[in-house]
Amino acid sequence: MSAPPAAPRSSTPKTQLESLAWPKVSAEFVEILRRIGETRELRSGEVFFEVGQEGYDFAFLEAGAIEIVDRAEDRAVVRITAGNFLGELGMLMKQRTFLAGVAAEATRLVVVPQERLQDLVATVPEVGDVVVPAFAARRRLLMEWGEGGLVLVGDDGDRRALRLLEFANRSRIPHRWVDRADEAAMAELHRICNLPESGPAAVVGRSEVLVDPSPKNLACALGLDLGAGTNEVFDLLVVGAGPAGLAASVYGASEGLSVLAVEDTAIGGQAGTSSRIENYLGFPEGVAGSELAYLGEVQAVKFGARITVPRRAVHLERSGAGRWTLDLEGEARVEGRAVVLANGVKYRRLPLKNLERLEGQGVYYAATDLEARFCRGTQAVIIGGGNSAGQAAMFLSRYADCTHVVVRGPGLARTMSSYLSDRLEHDPRIRLWTHTEVTALEGGERLERVTLTHRQSGDEVSIATRALFIMIGASPNTEWLVGLVALDDKGFILTGHDAGPDLEGYATSEPGVWAVGDIRSGSIKRVASAVGEGSVVVSAVHRYLETSAEESADDSSGS
Repeated sequence: MSAPPAAPRSSTPKTQLESLAWPKVSAEFVEILRRIGETRELRSGEVFFEVGQEGYDFAFLEAGAIEIVDRAEDRAVVRITAGNFLGELGMLMKQRTFLAGVAAEATRLVVVPQERLQDLVATVPEVGDVVVPAFAARRRLLMEWGEGGLVLVGDDGDRRALRLLEFANRSRIPHRWVDRADEAAMAELHRICNLPESGPAAVVGRSEVLVDPSPKNLACALGLDLGAGTNEVFDLLVVGAGPAGLAASVYGASEGLSVLAVEDTAIGGQAGTSSRIENYLGFPEGVAGSELAYLGEVQAVKFGARITVPRRAVHLERSGAGRWTLDLEGEARVEGRAVVLANGVKYRRLPLKNLERLEGQGVYYAATDLEARFCRGTQAVIIGGGNSAGQAAMFLSRYADCTHVVVRGPGLARTMSSYLSDRLEHDPRIRLWTHTEVTALEGGERLERVTLTHRQSGDEVSIATRALFIMIGASPNTEWLVGLVALDDKGFILTGHDAGPDLEGYATSEPGVWAVGDIRSGSIKRVASAVGEGSVVVSAVHRYLETSAEESADDSSGS
């Protein structure tokens, strides 16, 4: 017999994060809502919003209480009482609901239509300055609690399950992870749904089971695949939601442009996999790349930008006067009047036997909490001498017995920021191997050992490890752009004078298309410079759109 369900959490704050999530609101805040909203009465047990809805209205509780319910387990997650408002980050992102809202008693609400909330947040500081931080904090709470109507199931170490976990973590999708080895948790899940006997699975909504889903399947089931297939013509299409793409989205949307950002992996791009960035302005104690990306995403949706993930851009072409059509993987397409290419670079792989078989099974390209857990009780090996490798070494040294950094050159001075290289060279938990390469990988189902070879002497060293991190740079994601915009000999996009004598800034050889961030030829591969480029490019986009509108008006009047 299963235990009775635990009492729901309360909206009475007990921690600093909960104080952000459930703030005390001013009389002015409530009065603003009353002026534009309407009063609604709910009976005890009446549903205010249900799982899977396209959205729901914003509401302030004047009396009574609403319970946020996980329908899969028929359990209340949190009880929101009078004096608080309903809502979560997904409301601004126009996501479908993944939990339900049910009146726990007779309740009186001041209801504001969801479509009006975005305008309030963007134009009325007394509302936006309260609602946005609260929504962001509630998403964090759901992540901490492991709530959100999504359960991911799999074997610890299964690369397919880890791919789902990585997507959920990096996309800040509230979820609970159940390892198949946890017999009690698995028995509870089998009680509410029909799970496959093996392999990864996801449980969503009202106990719907997705068998071996891809991140895209998961995103579609959760209503995250926004913008794909829409009939709206956006002012600006941003391809990529790393630092450059997010900055372009924030500044574009804040300046009144309708913006759609398309990301093929997860918000934050490669920067989102950095465990700690210490030289980014305004964060003296450092900030995780995923956290920086999350804050950027919150800013973008605050101003009305829409983000769709995971959706890979596969083709771009001019579709008429002043319009571009962007084809997305999966036969979806969107239209925009201008395009910013910020889809960055992809991980460079090594020509090693067994590499593909062991990727995700001991061979990794990012060093986050997800990968770090595999470093406990073993040695970690990092290939690469750039800042990403240095940040990974500092982070993983807290978990691994010893962390080895392997570089082909004589040292780190020319490839890594001095603050990082100094730390690595003085940290007893880290060992630096210069003039060295990884030449062999060994292991059965998982990585067990790597061979290091000195490039000059030929001496070999074998290291037992279950965690190898390859951070040797990257190549640009521009195969789909060949023939459209001018590229350099390495495939990076040419901009400004390099793309044409009359061009400036981040303009490509194709009018109406710009490139910013790591994908741009000659760019400085730093988060701060990517953010700067994404911010600055919006002024050029504005000028282009204004000129295009004037030309269209002249053509109309002339005809």
